[in-house]
Amino acid sequence: MSQGDAVSNPGDTGHASIAQHAAQTVVVRTFALAQGRPWPTPDPFLFAVHHNDQFPKGNGAFGPATSLAGRQLGMDFAWKDGWNMYHGREVPGFPAHPHRGFETVTVVRSGRLDHADSLGAAARYGDGDVQWLTAGAGIQHAEMFPLLSEDGDNPLDLFQIWLNLPKKSKMVPPYFAMLWADTIPRVVHKDAHGRKVEIEIRAGVLGQVRAPAPPPDSWAADPHNEVTILTGKMEPGAQFLLPAASADINRFLYFFSGTTLAVGDQTVDALHGVELTPAAPVLLSNGSAAGEFLLLQGRPINEPVAQHGPFVMNTRQELEEAYRDYQRTQFGGWPWDRHDPVHGKDPARFARRPDGSTERPEEKAG
Repeated sequence: MSQGDAVSNPGDTGHASIAQHAAQTVVVRTFALAQGRPWPTPDPFLFAVHHNDQFPKGNGAFGPATSLAGRQLGMDFAWKDGWNMYHGREVPGFPAHPHRGFETVTVVRSGRLDHADSLGAAARYGDGDVQWLTAGAGIQHAEMFPLLSEDGDNPLDLFQIWLNLPKKSKMVPPYFAMLWADTIPRVVHKDAHGRKVEIEIRAGVLGQVRAPAPPPDSWAADPHNEVTILTGKMEPGAQFLLPAASADINRFLYFFSGTTLAVGDQTVDALHGVELTPAAPVLLSNGSAAGEFLLLQGRPINEPVAQHGPFVMNTRQELEEAYRDYQRTQFGGWPWDRHDPVHGKDPARFARRPDGSTERPEEKAG
């Protein structure tokens, strides 16, 4: 299903039930969301962060055309002037670093991200694209935010989400996947008063609408696990009935933009998250301004988690093995001439896979 397809509200059971669901207690707890900092996540997720940087004009070398004075280069997360350099010293972003034992799901809502990895894969993606990377036994990758425009600002809006792998899959071969924006299904719903809600489904199912397939070794690849990653945009005053999940699913909703959102019988302010009772439908009623939310849900893996930095295993011994393996093999080495590679000035999106084949979403759509 391509973007723009419209379906009815998967959880809409009529006006009489709206009042019933509005009165339901479906909130287990609420928590604050720190802008630009990791958010609490449920098993099987490990990490979620929203990067929403208002980067300035570029300097012609993909960095900012402004002074970097006052920034702690290599570790800049201070949100000075509304943006960060992160671990970049010349180009914002995250130069080469290793991972083992989990997956990264990167949703670039606007702007451009340049990927490079130790498999030799490269990509430039954005404007709704998703990159899903199974680190498995080990991979190095860089995620850089090139400032391509020298005439105007370079805003970047993305989520990065870490999804755990079960013990049986932690040492699978690394896998690189691109889910282009035109393959991401969008549910467009109008409530009883004609107010619009748009849901984009990056993983899982909403009603009869299914997201593109995740990598084969992902916890999300088994439909039984009900792994769902979706974002929603709600017009002022709009209502949406989120269907129930299975009773043993973990379900978190993050209200990251807007004024207020009523979740069943409880109202939260923007930049708050909600742990939901999974087995009940949830009526979402937006406040007086346009609002946005992220939903993460899935069946818990229910295994021990041993994490240190970029490695996520089940035991401390496995973590020590991961560090030894990385020191010995560099997870295949680094085939790039710098640790913060950028893929030129052409803003066109592409992916070059480990086998050398190149894919462009425009060509795929055609």
